[in-house]
Amino acid sequence: MAKFLAELLGCVLPDKGASSACESRQSCGGVKQSTKQKTVLFSTLAKEKSLTAHKQERMPQTPPFAAMFDSSGYNRNLYQSKEDSCGGLYYHDNNLLSGSLEALIQHLVPNVDYYPDRTYIFTFLLSSRLFMHPYELMAKVCHLCIEQQSLSEPGLDKNRIRKIAPKILQLLTEWTETFPYDFRDERMMRNLKELAQRIASGDEMYRKNVQQLLQNLLRKLATVSQYEEVLAKINATSTDRLTVLKTKPQSIQRDIITVCNDPYALAQQLTHIELERLNYIGPEEFVQAFVQKDPLDNDKSCYGDRKKTRNLEAYVEWFNRLSYLVATEICMPVKKKHRARVIEYFIDVARECFNIGNFNSLMAIISGMNMSPVSRLKKTWAKVKTAKFDILEHQMDPSSNFYNYRTALRGAAQRSLTAHSNREKIVIPFFSLLIKDIYFLNEGCANRLPNGHVNFEKFWELAKQVSEFMTWKQVECPFERDRKILQYLLTIPVFSDDALYLASYESESPENHIEKDRWKTLRSTLLGRV
Repeated sequence: MAKFLAELLGCVLPDKGASSACESRQSCGGVKQSTKQKTVLFSTLAKEKSLTAHKQERMPQTPPFAAMFDSSGYNRNLYQSKEDSCGGLYYHDNNLLSGSLEALIQHLVPNVDYYPDRTYIFTFLLSSRLFMHPYELMAKVCHLCIEQQSLSEPGLDKNRIRKIAPKILQLLTEWTETFPYDFRDERMMRNLKELAQRIASGDEMYRKNVQQLLQNLLRKLATVSQYEEVLAKINATSTDRLTVLKTKPQSIQRDIITVCNDPYALAQQLTHIELERLNYIGPEEFVQAFVQKDPLDNDKSCYGDRKKTRNLEAYVEWFNRLSYLVATEICMPVKKKHRARVIEYFIDVARECFNIGNFNSLMAIISGMNMSPVSRLKKTWAKVKTAKFDILEHQMDPSSNFYNYRTALRGAAQRSLTAHSNREKIVIPFFSLLIKDIYFLNEGCANRLPNGHVNFEKFWELAKQVSEFMTWKQVECPFERDRKILQYLLTIPVFSDDALYLASYESESPENHIEKDRWKTLRSTLLGRV
C-alpha cells in the first residue's frame, strides 16, 4: 500500500519525454483544495426508506445533499432539533464543528424522539474509520441501542418497539447500502444480525424488513466478489506484448484500428469500463487509503487490515494499462504512416472522451502519447496534424493546479446536475488528481484538535468531496456494449517499458550514443540478438 500511494501521489500528467504515466514528478505541496461545488444525493441515499410499523408512520424527512451542503461544506441548520444532552459536542452558529469520539457516536444513535441527519450519518461513517475499526463502531452502536431502548429486557413493550424499530432499521439500511464492504467482516455481520433480530423479534413486518435488508446486503457482497474474481483472472492472463509478437506472425496480429476503426465507438467503450470500475469503489476506500495510527488510541496493533482499497487500486491500474496500451499501439506498427494514423486515431478518441465527460480516459490517452518511447518518434509526429492534440493538452495542462481541467470538470458537473439523459450526466474525473485532492485535505488538517476533540469541520469537507464522486459513479452508461472491443481493451497484452523503448528504437533509429547503447542492451536482453 505504501508503494502504491507513493506512485499514485507522484502521478501527474507528464511532459513529453516522460517514460511512463507516473514517471513525471511534480511538487505536491502547492496543491489547492478543489473548487467547492454543490453536490446531489447519490442514489443509495436518494431513496427514503419507509420502514414503519404502520402506514401512517413516516421516517424523518431529510434534504438531499444539494441542500445539505452549502458553499461552506455543510448545512447551517441541521442540528438545531437536538439538544447536546450527552455533552462533548461543540457547535458554532448551529454548525457541529468538533466533539469527543464518544459523543459523536452517541449522536449517531437514534432514539424515540431523534434520528440523525443523513449528512451526519454519511460523514461520520466515512470518517470514523480514521479512529476505530467499523466493527468496533458497530459494536458500540448496537450496545447503545440495546441499552438505551432496553431491547434486552424480557417482555419488551411492543409500542416502544414500534416507535424505535423503524429508526434503527433505517440507520442499519443506510449503513449497509452506502458502506456494504464494511460487512465483509464477520464481526460486522454478527453485530448487524444480533441488533436486527432483537428489533424484529416481536413483529412480523420488521422480520420481513430485516430479511430484505440482509438479502440486499448479501447480494451486493456477492456481486463485488464476482467482480474481483473477474479482475483477478484478467490480471493472471496478462502477458507482455513482446512475447506475443515473438510467437505470432505479424500478419495475423490485431491492432486497435482493425478491432474498432471508429474513434467515437472506442471512446464510448472506454466510458463503459470507466463507469463499471468506478461503480465498485466504496466511499470508505478514499479514507482507508490514508489511515494512520490515531495518537489517542492505545492499541498498538497493525492497522493494515483497515486499508481495504483493492477496487480503488484496480481503477488506478486501469489508468496505467490504458496509457501503456496507447503507447503500445503507436510504437507497434513498422511503417511511419501507420504510426501517424494511430496517433491521429487516439487524438480523435481523446476528443470524444472530453466531449462525453470522460476525463480519466482522456488523461490516460494523453499520458500514453507523452511517454518517451512515443514522443521521441519525431519523424512520425512530423506527419501528424497536432492542432487538435495541442488543444487537448491545453485543457489538461497541469499548471496552476490543473486550472483548465478543473474549469472543464465544473462545467461537466453543472451539466450533470441539470441533465435530462444519462448521456449528459456522465462525469468521470481524472482519478489520480481526485485522490491527491483528498490526500492533501486529509494531510492539511488535523484529525484531532488540541483538546482531543475530533475535528468534524474537516470531515464535512471530506464527505462533501466524496459524496460528489458517489453521485458521478452511480450513472448508468447509456452506450451499447461491444464485447469484442471491451475484450480487446481489457485483455490484449501491452508492452513493458523496455519493450516500448525497443519498439521505438526499431521504428526510428537511436539519435545518440546513450540511445544506441540502450538499444543494443534491449535487443540482447529481449530478443536474444547482438
